[in-house]
Parts: sequence; C-alpha cells; structure tokens
Amino acid sequence: MIFNRRSALGLMLAAPAVAPGLARAQDSWPTRPIVLVSGYAPGGLTDVMTRLIAARMSRELGQPIVVENRPGGATAIASTAVAQARPDGYMLLMGASSLAINPALQPNLTPKEPLRELVPVGMGYRSAFVLHVHPDVPARSTAEFIAHAKANPGKVNFGSSGTGAVNHLCLELFRNRAGIDVAHIPYRGGAPALIDLQAGRIQAMFAAALEAIPAIRDNRTRALAVSSAARLPLLPEVPPVAETLPGFDAVFWQGMFAPVGTPEPVLARLSAALRATTEDAEVRERMAAQGVAAETGDAAKLRQVLVEDTEMWGRLIREANIRPE
Repeated sequence: MIFNRRSALGLMLAAPAVAPGLARAQDSWPTRPIVLVSGYAPGGLTDVMTRLIAARMSRELGQPIVVENRPGGATAIASTAVAQARPDGYMLLMGASSLAINPALQPNLTPKEPLRELVPVGMGYRSAFVLHVHPDVPARSTAEFIAHAKANPGKVNFGSSGTGAVNHLCLELFRNRAGIDVAHIPYRGGAPALIDLQAGRIQAMFAAALEAIPAIRDNRTRALAVSSAARLPLLPEVPPVAETLPGFDAVFWQGMFAPVGTPEPVLARLSAALRATTEDAEVRERMAAQGVAAETGDAAKLRQVLVEDTEMWGRLIREANIRPE
C-alpha cells in the first residue's frame, strides 16, 4: 500500500471531528467523584435505593458516586439542577415517576419537557403498591371490593399520600377502570393515611409494599391486590389488580438521567455500569427485601417508560381534572 500525503489527507477528512483533548477526557472518564442528585429527602425508601445503586455503580466506574438530596418542588428542584448542569457526566439525576406527572399536574415546574433537557441512562427499579382495606370492609378480592364500592357510591373513603402522588394517581386509574365512585382523602404522606386506615377512619388505600406489610401481617388491614402486572415476592399470595382489570399496571419507578449534551461514550459507560448494578444478585436481593423490583433496562427502555407514563398520567390528570393541593 502506498501511503502518501494525499491518502493521509483523505484519512484525516474521513475521521470524526473530535478534539484530541476531549477524546482523551472521554476515554479516561471518570477521573473524579460523580454527584447523583435525588429529589427526595434522606432516609426514605427512594433514598435507600438511590444509595444502594450509587454504591454498586461506583465499583463499576472506579470513582465514588456521592448522593446529594435536593428535595422540594415535587422533585423539580433536583431535576432542574441536573438539566442545567455541565453535560460532562459528573452530575446525574436519579429521576422518578414525577418526571411523567409534573408536565400535566404542575406545568409551571421545570423541566417542562424532561426529554428535551435530560437524556436517559437506564432504569433502576419499579415499586408497586398494595391495595389494602380496613378489616370491616366486606371484601376479600378486587372484584368484591369493586362490587362493594358500586353498592355504596361515594361512601368509601380512599386515602393517599397526597394529591398527585403516584399512589393517588393509581387510585384514580383504578376508579376509572373499575367505574366506581369513591371519595379521595389526601394526606401529607403515607404514614398518617395508614394510621387512619388502621383506625377505620378511611376504608382503603394503595400503599407502598414495605409500609403496608406490617399492618397486613398483624391483621390490622387486609390485602386485596398489588398494582403491578406481576406479583410481589414479599406477598406472593396477593394477586395483581390486572387479574380483575386486564392491563392495569401502575407503579412508582426510578431511573438515571444525565444533562442533554453528555458525550455518548460517557453515557455508554454509565448505562453499562447501571445495567451491571441492576443485574447484580445481591442488589436485586436487597431491593426485593424492600418490596421493590430491580429493573434492568438501557436508555431506550427508560425513554419508553417515561413517554408511556407521561401519556397515561397526563390523560388521566386532564380527564379527572386533578389539581395540586
């Protein structure tokens, strides 16, 4: 092969136009700690899961991943901070279902169009809710509960952790699909709602599995169904709502996002590290013990989930005319 000045010029023109310094930086990334921003306060389930994922991913990437809690604004404070961050992979978001809910429920919040300002990295986990009722409710299945609600329109009080929370929207989806008239009683968090459910001041609610299980096992409430399409390992005897209302699948989820403009090689490393984390047997076991299911999925899967949930929750919010408290 004859290699002259002309052929060298041709090779240079054919090569991608990447600055040498940038190429070296991407090849060696990461060279310092990464910040993973959460929109939730420390100590709760979301925080525990975020820290579990961060710790395992840091082993894959060879750098610490520091979790930074920035609660407030229905997680908009955290997501906006990451959307406006330098797109170099050193500030990431542990995003959640709120990214699919806020555009319809609170359109003044930013980012107004998450997929224009954030780029998906991959799925983290899904967390189903348990439909449980006070023992005085004469229903032992989803079908019987629907029949009871239809026989008593407007008389069944259904609690939630707050207007616009995922378990509230889960209730609205259930009410819509079942064709029932129940009264929504919003609380400031799941704990006070659960207290009133056990006391009989409300009759039903969708609650996070880990919150509901102690009351269920002590017979202070009765589990009827789970909101996910599949059964929960912690409650294998409890069927999905979908066995009565086909296609019903309403869960809280979290996934990782980066600012738009983050280099593809960096995104690829992040996605591979997250996949390895969610496929890790110990991580999956620890998640299952908390009542959540590790969700292995790349950027395309997370994008699909966000698009589908934005459409589903947005339509429900508009049709039910739901407004924030």
